[in-house]
Amino acid sequence: MIQFHQVSFTYQESPQKGGLHKIDLTIQDGECVLLCGRSGCGKTTLTRLVNGLIPAFYPGELSGSVTIDGAVVQDCPMYHLAEIVGSVFQNPRSQFFNVDTDSEMVFGMENLSWSKERMKERLETAIQDLQIENLVGRGIFELSGGEKQKVAFASIYAMSPNIYLLDEPSSNLDVDAIEDLHKTLTLLKRQGKTILIAEHRLYYLRDIVDRIFYMEDGGIRQSFTPAELGEIPEETRHSMGLRAIDLSQVRTPEPTQVQVPPVLEIRNLSLSYQKRSILSGISLQAAPGEIIGIIGHNGAGKSTFSRALCGLHKETTGTFYWKGKMLSAKERLKHSYMVMQEVGYQLFADSVEKECCFGIRHPDKEAARQAMEQLGIWPFRDFHPNTLSGGQKQRVAVAVSMVCQRDILIFDEPTSGLDYDSMAQVSQLFQTLASMGKVIFVVTHDYEFLTAACSRVLHLDNGGVVGDYAISPENEGKLQEFFLQKQEAAT
Repeated sequence: MIQFHQVSFTYQESPQKGGLHKIDLTIQDGECVLLCGRSGCGKTTLTRLVNGLIPAFYPGELSGSVTIDGAVVQDCPMYHLAEIVGSVFQNPRSQFFNVDTDSEMVFGMENLSWSKERMKERLETAIQDLQIENLVGRGIFELSGGEKQKVAFASIYAMSPNIYLLDEPSSNLDVDAIEDLHKTLTLLKRQGKTILIAEHRLYYLRDIVDRIFYMEDGGIRQSFTPAELGEIPEETRHSMGLRAIDLSQVRTPEPTQVQVPPVLEIRNLSLSYQKRSILSGISLQAAPGEIIGIIGHNGAGKSTFSRALCGLHKETTGTFYWKGKMLSAKERLKHSYMVMQEVGYQLFADSVEKECCFGIRHPDKEAARQAMEQLGIWPFRDFHPNTLSGGQKQRVAVAVSMVCQRDILIFDEPTSGLDYDSMAQVSQLFQTLASMGKVIFVVTHDYEFLTAACSRVLHLDNGGVVGDYAISPENEGKLQEFFLQKQEAAT
């Protein structure tokens, strides 16, 4: 049993962000509990109090008590907590200590000084129960995001803790990996484990969780059963900053884009990697203002196609045209700009204003100012980019593309880990860019965002384009065939 009694916490370095205020909560053994609410509401902070990261790793002012089976968490040695509480973070790479999967999966057991025989037995059980035989003997850096999470999960599962903490576990996963995550959570629940999940995506959990706590401003404001949460009107749910409960209820809008002549044309594009064919025979046209969602299963070639658009993929045949002029790979680099999923990797300057002009030989500072104002980041012009939120960093990267006068923008999973409010802001950002005549490509596994932001879908699978159509009520069934069949299988 986990008990919070009048718990309040304030972070030492960020007193105004993510704290908790007088939390009273009891989680029974074997319960699966979901924490939801806007980013910064305190979900992650609450989980850190259970695994001891607060105050051991995150210092601050703590009052009240957190107990597990009557033992005060703050008084428990970390090695003891590690045996009873397992944590899977939003980014599994942050909890890796080895370069191969086998060593990583036994790392926790080694630190608990288990015998070789016991470690071998538990490792074999974890591999069999989680069905990850294909991940044995692999290099960590060659794994996909979903595979990395499975390895992180296996390293915790092998130690067989009674309590599992998951922080935004689906944020970087595609539809197949979310289905696998659902199966794993179902397995843990059958085993009677206590599960605490902080999450924005809610739909895949509705048949697993027992109770749902809505958090706001560091407090628990409401408690729901899954059925009660599903009965909340959509408008009310959106006002709470919550994502969809049932993807089948998400409707595709009527198309509003005015037909204009295409500016980008791709003819007979084929892509290979290490002499292995990835995609072939791709031909398409795109008009200014189009927002094209790129979907497909893991390994379908979405990232390879994105790199080819930017002129960054070498094993490329076919031709690209911009306004009728054929573009070389070097010229495509000058026309395009990619905003990566982890956008912090492409920000280098020590202020937002300097970032907007970074690496540009003769920067137009007035254009930089206008871009920042248009994207709502002018008030943060003197801030270091790494102090901004994920959405604000994204806007900084977009501002750079505007100052560089790039016409083709490519976004890789721009809504991973975002609540409804932030997702809506990204959608509005795309509409703003579309109104400027940009051609936008978006790699995404987010059905809710796809229907809200994109005007068209490019479906890559089986080595080519298996679908290219406008997002509209008439084509809703095609989208649902890809996304919702996985949802139904998971639930």
